[in-house]
Amino acid sequence: MYGDEATIRRILTELGDTWAVVGLSANRSRAAYGVAEVLQRFGKRIVPVHPKAETVHGERGYASLEDIPFEVDVVDVFVNSDLAGQVADEAVAKGAKAVWFQLGVVDVDAFEHTRTAGLAMVMDRCPAIEIPAL
Repeated sequence: MYGDEATIRRILTELGDTWAVVGLSANRSRAAYGVAEVLQRFGKRIVPVHPKAETVHGERGYASLEDIPFEVDVVDVFVNSDLAGQVADEAVAKGAKAVWFQLGVVDVDAFEHTRTAGLAMVMDRCPAIEIPAL
C-alpha cells in the first residue's frame, strides 16, 4: 500500500542517483550501514546524514539535510517513526524528488503530506531488498 511497484521502480531507476541516508553513521551493526553499502554497489552516491557527521563508505557526512551543500535526489530515512515526519518535511524543503522510509518506519500523515507536495514516496520498504530485483 505504501510502496507500489511502479513508484519503487521509478525512485530506484529514474529519479536520480544521489541518496541522502538519514541516520547513517559509521556503526557497522546498524541496518543503515549495510543498506548504504548496497546502494553504492548499485551506483548510487550516498550522503550520510547523522548528528555526528561522520564519513561513511568514503562519503563525507553532514549533520542535517539542510547542511548538504548540493542537491539530493532521494532521502532514505532510518530514524524512528516519530521523527520521520520531520525528516520528510526537511526533504520537501531541500527539494528532493523522493522520500523512502525504511522497513518499520511508518508515518501515514507524513506519507500523504509528502506525496501531496509532489514527491514520490515509499514507506516501510527497503531499497537494498528492492534494487537487486530490478
